[in-house]
Amino acid sequence: MKVIVADDEPMIRAGLEKILSKMDSNIVVIGSYSNGFDALTHINRLEDHELDVLITDIKMPKMDGLKLIEAVNDRSFAKLIFSGFSEFEYARKAIRCGVCDYLLKPIDKQQLAEVLQRIKGAVRRLEPEVLEETEVQEMNQGHHAIHSIKSLLLEQYDRNLELEYIAEQVGMSAHYVSRLFKQMSGSTITDHLIVIRIEKAKQFLTDHPHMKNYEIAQSVGYNDPVYFQKLFKKITGCTPKEYKKLHR
Repeated sequence: MKVIVADDEPMIRAGLEKILSKMDSNIVVIGSYSNGFDALTHINRLEDHELDVLITDIKMPKMDGLKLIEAVNDRSFAKLIFSGFSEFEYARKAIRCGVCDYLLKPIDKQQLAEVLQRIKGAVRRLEPEVLEETEVQEMNQGHHAIHSIKSLLLEQYDRNLELEYIAEQVGMSAHYVSRLFKQMSGSTITDHLIVIRIEKAKQFLTDHPHMKNYEIAQSVGYNDPVYFQKLFKKITGCTPKEYKKLHR
């Protein structure tokens, strides 16, 4: 599997290349660039069969990830984006441009591995024969449903989101939605929602240090501040109070 990586932070690029090399000996990073323009220059020299995956950050100099994705929208290789929590609106625009998935920073190795495995499986199926129209439609509906769910979680993270309510919003059964989300995103809906809530809590702690612990807990959807504090420490390794001190 041939991969091109684009991110303006050298440490992130190096870290991602290291993760990819250890993940699978068949994965080869054929290009690593600090901006979308340089990545696009390389891509334009390649035939579609010479590149399998483009992994790009959103915000970069010269050409950002969104413009890069738009520029290669008609190319057949897979496109992945990764971004910080606050950049999700950009990510949603990229999704409409044909991105197959997005990952939040810091990148979860297991989630990345599962996404690449799905891409590899799709490539293998496409090589010997063209997918039936109905199968392609099902794949597209599945990706659309997952992105709709992720958007819903991001927009309504402060609500008590029951699985039945989420399923109703995308017009599917609760059981199917739960299984589909796990299969296609690599995590459960609950775990994905927790990541969003904790990231939002970090923002509150940094941007609004005057807020009390229980106020932040309620703002991100937890009525029990003690449970919120335990969960925050489990995910981040420190309490909300400690996190606030570290990021003053």
